[in-house]
Amino acid sequence: MRFPLTREQHLELYYYMRLNRALEEQLVRLFRQNKVVGGLYSSLGQEATSVGTAYALEPRDWLAPMIRNVGALLVKGYKPRDIFTQYMARYTSPTLGKDGTSHFGDVKVRHVVSPISMLGDLIPVMTGVAIAGRYLGQKIVAMTWIGDGGTSTGAFHEGMNFAAVQKAPFVCVVENNQWAYSTPVQRQVPVRDLAERARAYGIPSYIVDGNDVVAVCQTAKEAVERCRAGDGPVILEAKTMRMRGHAQHDPAEYVPKTMFEYWKARDPIDRYEKYLTQNKLWNTRTKAEIDARIERELKEDLEFAESSSFPPPELAEQGVYCEGCHSLAPEWQRPVEEVTPPKASTLAVWQVENFGGLEQSPAPTGHAAAAASGDGTRPPAQKRARKAKAAKPARAKVRR
Repeated sequence: MRFPLTREQHLELYYYMRLNRALEEQLVRLFRQNKVVGGLYSSLGQEATSVGTAYALEPRDWLAPMIRNVGALLVKGYKPRDIFTQYMARYTSPTLGKDGTSHFGDVKVRHVVSPISMLGDLIPVMTGVAIAGRYLGQKIVAMTWIGDGGTSTGAFHEGMNFAAVQKAPFVCVVENNQWAYSTPVQRQVPVRDLAERARAYGIPSYIVDGNDVVAVCQTAKEAVERCRAGDGPVILEAKTMRMRGHAQHDPAEYVPKTMFEYWKARDPIDRYEKYLTQNKLWNTRTKAEIDARIERELKEDLEFAESSSFPPPELAEQGVYCEGCHSLAPEWQRPVEEVTPPKASTLAVWQVENFGGLEQSPAPTGHAAAAASGDGTRPPAQKRARKAKAAKPARAKVRR
């Protein structure tokens, strides 16, 4: 492994995945008891993707989760009580009961940007976060997630193109969970691998087994460090499966039963438990201790959430506008003079390679230009094919 994991890190990955699942199982029970305010979106079967990618980040790095990334929030330091109270709209929640699901963040300590419901919009936002961090000298990496359906939005393409042009230290995790609500992937995109879309922006991409938490973590770590080194953005496609409907109200009857069976046999937690056992990284006692810890934490935090009050009515008119409720200031980690005039001044004069023409340097002229491309309008087909083959995205090695 290029980024080897210690025994403690291996066990921590299990803790977060198991906590993720147990927490959501409790949320389902609360939903059926009518204690959840709003919708409930399950990440069953996708825990390895959320946990593995977020685990590859450092505390200084930034992330923006989506509705199925509870595992990433847990890795970033949020507690089950934060999730319980948020879904139950209690006054003790991160949003004081004003919002639900995973719509909360912490820009001061945990470096978490709240989700945006409009799919794809987080990509330009997190690109901006990545660029700002670079400008301030923070050496951070920004990360967000998007589903297979979300990659067809205009905001996704505009954001990825902007990130590529600016060489932003940004990782876009595409959670290919096979379904955009009730639409299968092959009915909404003409490619088998969504990572192929990276070729349009001239950036690298990886494809990984999203149900293999070690492979996910290792691949995400490589992508993160590549960004931190200044190589620009990366698209990481994790192939996984949404094992429930879009939300609790959706029975997912449109999904073939055999497809559920196929992916159930590849459950990320079951696979990881076998991996830990085969590699002698734990024993039954260690597993029992972790499971007991999770049960204890969930019990305590659920009691806290259920005993918490709903927000007072007068809170509705507060916080609508920011009127000195908080202050944000740039945290410089480099001399300001490095990025301000006169040291950072530059003339607005650009060098355009080959003047935008079709020829290779040095640029031929006249009839030579037409001959170089065959008809003077585009490169020969053979040359185009070679270029396309050379641009094929890198694939992560997947453990079996």
